[in-house]
Amino acid sequence: MRQLFVILIALGIWMPVNAKQITFTKKGIIHYHMSGQDTLVVQTALKKYYTLAIAPYKGDKACAISYTFDDGLAEQYSLVAPQFEKRGFRGTFAINGSKINSDGGLTTDTTRMSWSQVKDLSDRGHEISNHGWKHKNFARFPLEEIREDIYKNDSAIFTNTGVMPRTFVYPNNNKKEEAKKIAVQNRVGTRTKQRSIGSKSTPQNLESWVNTLIETNDWGVGMTHGLTYGYDAFRDPQRFWDHLDQVKAKEDKIWVGTFREVAAYVEEKGATQLDIVFLKKNFKFSIKNHLKITPGLTLDKELFIEPLTLVIKGKHIKKISVRQDGKKLPVQLHTDKAVFDFNPYGGVIEVNLK
Repeated sequence: MRQLFVILIALGIWMPVNAKQITFTKKGIIHYHMSGQDTLVVQTALKKYYTLAIAPYKGDKACAISYTFDDGLAEQYSLVAPQFEKRGFRGTFAINGSKINSDGGLTTDTTRMSWSQVKDLSDRGHEISNHGWKHKNFARFPLEEIREDIYKNDSAIFTNTGVMPRTFVYPNNNKKEEAKKIAVQNRVGTRTKQRSIGSKSTPQNLESWVNTLIETNDWGVGMTHGLTYGYDAFRDPQRFWDHLDQVKAKEDKIWVGTFREVAAYVEEKGATQLDIVFLKKNFKFSIKNHLKITPGLTLDKELFIEPLTLVIKGKHIKKISVRQDGKKLPVQLHTDKAVFDFNPYGGVIEVNLK
């Protein structure tokens, strides 16, 4: 008896009304091509089905949060970074190179980091972002001065950390269109939206912000400067630590990633194509479903380097193995889904479901 399979492509939603029935060939093969924004649903005549999609965020979390800290203040190094690492988080620190203290010389501003501290943050997995060499407001300077300011800061960050900054944070939040065209060059993204999480926030509205992100599957970008000094400072850092504890308690729903990580993931997801071959194999005592998934991504590999998360949902998944480029991929098997990360630039992903 032949099995009928229903395949539906929709933006993350299974809608049987629009389903198309496809009958297996004798070899039991279905071939389909889908984009990273789509969801593929395969349903058997026995009411067993699987859905396959690239997760909206890493680990199939409901939302993402990136915490960004401007101006390279010293207490971002001494207070913020240790508290983040204590919870397994990493932050994005947007610096002005002209204000960073030189190593081995006279400290010109005790409220700012030194270059050795900036490098240490980078080495520990935090992101160092470009905030302009001299924090020049885009609206007040000619384009050539802005270009020189941006490039000089890129060069200084790379020279002192060994990592080229791939995101940009606009000084004074000014996004003059002509200057933006310069700032976005060779970037994964620039900070065009943010939510102040400093002195203007309260425990209640921070909690509401997080809950809304979860409910709407959104990406939140938190922004502040100092903890006890500087623009929009918390004054009492404990309020921020309490907020981080609340986020940590919901880490099954929240991906806390650097600005670069989340920006890259979102862009890659939208640009990735998946070529899928679904093969049913009949054995003496069981039926195995074999998937061959060929990813395709043509973005710049130097900029967009995040692995993507693939989710296969189905209440009937008892066992699963996944390989790509000859290597076995770690899989998280839950009650109703299997989740694993893959290389969108890599070779064929082979999935065996049972």
